[in-house]
Amino acid sequence: MRNSTAPFVTALFVTAIISLAAPTFAADSPNPFIGNWALTIPGGAAGWLGVTESQGKLSGSILWGGGSVLPVEDIKLDGDSLVITRIHKGSRKSADVEPVVVTETITAKVDGDNLALTTVQSRPGKPDSAKVEFTGKRTPPLPPAPDLSQVKFGPPITLFNGQNLDGWKLTDSKAANGWSVKEGILNNEVTQEPGKPHQHFGNLRTEQEFEDFNITVETNVPKSGNSGVYLRGIYEVQVFDSYGKPVDSHNMGAIYSRITPTEAAEKPAGEWQTLDITLVDRHATVILNGKKIIDNQPLLGCTGGALWSDQLRPGPIYLQGDHTGANFRNIVLRPVVKP
Repeated sequence: MRNSTAPFVTALFVTAIISLAAPTFAADSPNPFIGNWALTIPGGAAGWLGVTESQGKLSGSILWGGGSVLPVEDIKLDGDSLVITRIHKGSRKSADVEPVVVTETITAKVDGDNLALTTVQSRPGKPDSAKVEFTGKRTPPLPPAPDLSQVKFGPPITLFNGQNLDGWKLTDSKAANGWSVKEGILNNEVTQEPGKPHQHFGNLRTEQEFEDFNITVETNVPKSGNSGVYLRGIYEVQVFDSYGKPVDSHNMGAIYSRITPTEAAEKPAGEWQTLDITLVDRHATVILNGKKIIDNQPLLGCTGGALWSDQLRPGPIYLQGDHTGANFRNIVLRPVVKP
């Protein structure tokens, strides 16, 4: 006798297999990858990934250690994974030699507020690189812009005493130290000796760490000078000789590659300039030489050169010293007093 239940059992079995193979999130549910992610990239440096969706199309931007926040070449869902493509084009060695193009594929899987990622690189004529694993953590949504008129600040803390480097140290103890104090000025000299290996000069950070605050600092950069003031060790306020240039997110007073000043307020190289910076609830205000050029704007993530990618932990003030020489003085911080 034929078993009349066999087709029914078979159908249940097939349905179960399809269910097990299906993505862990439904197509009509919110995309769990949308948002801002603090990355710890291979090697331990800080990175950032931002994923947005508009009219059903995904867009992504990424920060990979140093440099700028850049759009990715492609970003898409593949089952329960997010697949990101980055293109790296090497420099042209000669006019008749095409630069090497490297394609990097990053695959991410989400588990609540955590990402597990792998990256693999491919280039023409060579086998793919081995997969390298790294991690990401979702950054909580930004709070509303704070009412700065209601924020209370504590007594001022003089971070630089004008006499020595007490209270400061290199972010990397193995780097060359170009920092010294001369006539009450905190000075960084970056000098390479001809015929000797290139030296990596260090960044200087406070030993103290802070949460939210207002900080004022005077700085003087030479022609083509390039430095920066890092807030909480992760957000760079650019210090750069950009006098006479149109506004840009890489110019003086900008939050590097993230927030463009509303106007150019810098002075010529060699003149002392004043930065008045307020960081509250992941929003930044920058006043350069008496002009407000960034007004209580949100910070979506860290900037290049960050000590770490976690936006919620306290951190130091650090001064960039690995590019060119620069001078600083009158560095005073007032911490926010929590209710």
